[in-house]
Amino acid sequence: MTLETADSPPISPTALRPALRRHLHLIATTVVPLVAALALSGLILALLGVDPLAYYGWVVQRGLLSPSGLEATATRMAPLLLIAASLIVAFRAGIWNLGGDGQFLLAAVIVAAAAPALSGHLPNWAVLSCCLILGAAVGAAWSVVPALLKAWQNVNEIITTLMMTFLGVSLANVLVKLAFLDPRTTVPQTRTLAVADRLPRLFETTVSSGLLIGLVAIVLVHLIMTRTAFGLKLRIVGANPRAALHAGLPVPRLTVAVFAISAALAGLAGAVEIVGVQGNVRADWNPAYGLTVVPLVFLARFNGFASIAFVFLFSVLSIGGESAARRLGVPNHFTLVVVAILLIMLGITEHLDQRRRAAGR
Repeated sequence: MTLETADSPPISPTALRPALRRHLHLIATTVVPLVAALALSGLILALLGVDPLAYYGWVVQRGLLSPSGLEATATRMAPLLLIAASLIVAFRAGIWNLGGDGQFLLAAVIVAAAAPALSGHLPNWAVLSCCLILGAAVGAAWSVVPALLKAWQNVNEIITTLMMTFLGVSLANVLVKLAFLDPRTTVPQTRTLAVADRLPRLFETTVSSGLLIGLVAIVLVHLIMTRTAFGLKLRIVGANPRAALHAGLPVPRLTVAVFAISAALAGLAGAVEIVGVQGNVRADWNPAYGLTVVPLVFLARFNGFASIAFVFLFSVLSIGGESAARRLGVPNHFTLVVVAILLIMLGITEHLDQRRRAAGR
């Protein structure tokens, strides 16, 4: 018996060209705009009299390379990931839920008031579970009015959700200063949840386990929206509501469901921030995560896994930028300028790519 071996045929150079073109296209549409945005942001820093290399070096050092900075970056990611998951659900379904800040803050205030009150009467795991559920429920409840108006009256949800945000932020401040005020403090704030009663830390670090909640949530949202029949229905409604209605889909009920899921995730983000990191809410506190994450989700093209990368990048810029602002005298919110320029650069790249494809047809 003889053993015959056959050499595999060599790979043709022409077979490599499509793969090479795909990689070059990916670099041209993602890496090039990122480098251009960093260069343009560096030019702005230079005009302000700040060394761009020193700024970026400090951002990387404090936001990524130092152990404490990396832990702060990971902790900052937790609410941002939940907000990103909230926006992905809504945007993929064609619903512009811009009320995340109101849903987040109102849930945070109510959870901040409930957590210390419950901690003396229930086991810690039960308190944390109740607070997370309560936060999601408050967020979902705050979306009822925009959801019903959109589902049955087709009222523009951008207007209604923004109005509910302003109302929610104001109501949250009123609750902190009046109903939930801690009389033992000189600064208006809610009672503080003890550090020992908050979400456990990961691997003996300062990173809250809320990070795991955020990662699980955004992965589940991505899989549901891309791999399930329910997600397909939502995407069909988002692509063409009239066609979905003619196809027999319950568009009003699906619209309400999208609002409820999206707002519940935003409320859950507020709960995670309180029972994981803050422990209380001070008057006039509003991190404005809802609108901050919108460009990140657009940069990720509503992809959950890509959103994780952009949230991580933004968290590094945010934590490092706060340190750079104190050390170099840069405005504290210059990170948002970098993100805005990156969004503009990606938009320009997308437009040029579409024109190139149209010309090649």
